[in-house]
Amino acid sequence: MTTVAVLDYGSGNLRSAVRAVERAGESRGVDVVLTADREVAEQADGLLVPGVGAFDACMKGLRAVDGERIIERRLIAGRPVLGICVGMQILFAEGIEHGVRSTGCGEWPGTVEKIQAPIVPHMGWDTVEPPADTVMFAGIESERFYFVHSYGVREWLLDAEGTAFRAPGVTWTQYGGDRFVSAVEHGPLWATQFHPEKSGDAGRRLLENWIATL
Repeated sequence: MTTVAVLDYGSGNLRSAVRAVERAGESRGVDVVLTADREVAEQADGLLVPGVGAFDACMKGLRAVDGERIIERRLIAGRPVLGICVGMQILFAEGIEHGVRSTGCGEWPGTVEKIQAPIVPHMGWDTVEPPADTVMFAGIESERFYFVHSYGVREWLLDAEGTAFRAPGVTWTQYGGDRFVSAVEHGPLWATQFHPEKSGDAGRRLLENWIATL
């Protein structure tokens, strides 16, 4: 049986993430567990890292359950991880909110900063611009997804040379004259700025695409 652990580190929206993965994996018999146990999270076939709220608060919660080490050990072993919303943001090097600079997990270089748009937060359904060879968005390249955020990564800094996996697949979204990273596919590490669990059939298909890689 395929197992997926949803990492419980005090961030909100946990139950809806669990239910969404359960629905997406029902045809494959996926067993989903909400856990803060390091061994369970490290050994599951897939790990989902959700996140809502402030970057700094999420990092403190993540560190409290040794989440940085869990993610790092999984990636060293090539075991899939999916970050969602702030669960994506904390994978970058740093975040700046209200003048506070916080250190992230550093899996990717880059800064999470406030979106430069007339209306913030960016809330509601929006389109994405995935790369041509996307696996994450296979069959849903032109669909819309649900966003709720005020911060994002506005510049992608990772050079593909020297990475352990193929070049990262970076998906962008245009909003209010600004542009930010809305998803990344990088070997076993995937992440989305939007909420698949709130994105209806398109979000379910994305989760199905991820589960198919486990």
